[in-house]
Amino acid sequence: MSTHASAAAGAAPRIGFVSLGCPKALTDSELIVTQLTAEGYATSKTFADADLVIVNTCGFIDEAVQESLDTIGEALADNGRVIVTGCLGRRAGAAGGTLVQDVHPKVLAVTGPNATQEVMDAVHRHCPRPHDPFVDLVPPAGIKLTPRHYAYLKISEGCNHRCTFCIIPTLRGDLVSRPVADVLNEARRLFEHGVKELLVVSQDTSAYGVDLKHRTGFWDGRPLKTRLTELCEQLATLAQAHGAWVRLHYVYPYPQVDELLPLMADGRILPYLDVPLQHSHPDVLRRMKRPAGGERHLERIARWRRMCPELVIRSTFIAGFPGETEAEFAHLLDFVREAGIDRAGCFAYSPVQGAAANALPGMLAAELREARRVRFMAVAEEVSAQRLARRVGATMQVLVDHAPARGRKGGTGRSYADAPGIDGVVHLQPPTKASKTLDVGAFTRARIVAAHGHDLIAVPV
Repeated sequence: MSTHASAAAGAAPRIGFVSLGCPKALTDSELIVTQLTAEGYATSKTFADADLVIVNTCGFIDEAVQESLDTIGEALADNGRVIVTGCLGRRAGAAGGTLVQDVHPKVLAVTGPNATQEVMDAVHRHCPRPHDPFVDLVPPAGIKLTPRHYAYLKISEGCNHRCTFCIIPTLRGDLVSRPVADVLNEARRLFEHGVKELLVVSQDTSAYGVDLKHRTGFWDGRPLKTRLTELCEQLATLAQAHGAWVRLHYVYPYPQVDELLPLMADGRILPYLDVPLQHSHPDVLRRMKRPAGGERHLERIARWRRMCPELVIRSTFIAGFPGETEAEFAHLLDFVREAGIDRAGCFAYSPVQGAAANALPGMLAAELREARRVRFMAVAEEVSAQRLARRVGATMQVLVDHAPARGRKGGTGRSYADAPGIDGVVHLQPPTKASKTLDVGAFTRARIVAAHGHDLIAVPV
């Protein structure tokens, strides 16, 4: 077995790491990197300089699978010693192994998602850890792969639904909620170490605690139900003490979500809901086997906005689902307009291997699926632009993400309406007052002077 320079010289072995896919995968990556650091491993910014490379993969849609396979291939070419983890690791291959091993038989090991210990076992086999772990080098909040001022908080793993287009339950299993005390202790550590925005993620955030029958746990000596409403109330209290934001992602539109709107209206958690609706037509939703597919989403959204007028709704949709007629697609476009979806993403249906929807009649041609995606995005962007235009003239709180020379040249940030990486940004112009500075990870007040595409332009005040 070949040995790289750092191991040969007795220095801490260097591990290269690539994290692909969604924020849930990113939190898995953070756990692995935290454990590596606790055991004295160093990190490498390049494949070539590493003693071993770990690739955390995505296996949800075809484009993500290909990106993951390409990254593994690049790591093998540059380094030769690669461990693969993540959702793609669960995809079966043709010869009884995994798809990863079929394509890249030289990988050292393959694990699935949420498998920190399995990954560490593989690392120990192929790149033994140092004799003296430097536990004191690990920050109390763990190693984060996001900027210091925001972090993802995963509250559960897996999903109990069996949507016909999705293979996530096959990859990540059924719903497993984290104990409420563990979640809140992690949140407190993150806030205490400088996090100003906490993004709550899971496969189905609204279902938090369902698998535990919402049993009562204990935190700080107090009884607390393992349920989303009670969790958000405590997160809001923690955030308020640190002047921080709490943002909710992947919230299915169940009736109990109504309980969260007063927290948003009072400014305790951000008035922002990421609701993965996927479609609007009841027949398509039935073919998708979507949870809450029979709910009257327009009425619910209207009620939410009456309860909290500042509410921003982000959602994702699928165009060209098997059997989707032109009338059903037109229904979706009308829904986006009438619901006033602030931020929308759209995928052309992808026949992912193992998805039940592939067996449905009426598979549409790839060209038609893509054409509908383009049409959808044109409507979604029109709606988004109309809603952004209402912001012009308002003064908003902005979390600064980038500020060269402390803002003398301007910078970029995000309002409560903008989640990192998926929504727009606020372009901050240089402050008009010489004494005004912008600091990354801090909030600033800014007056919105224009809207451009998905973004806003503002002057710090």
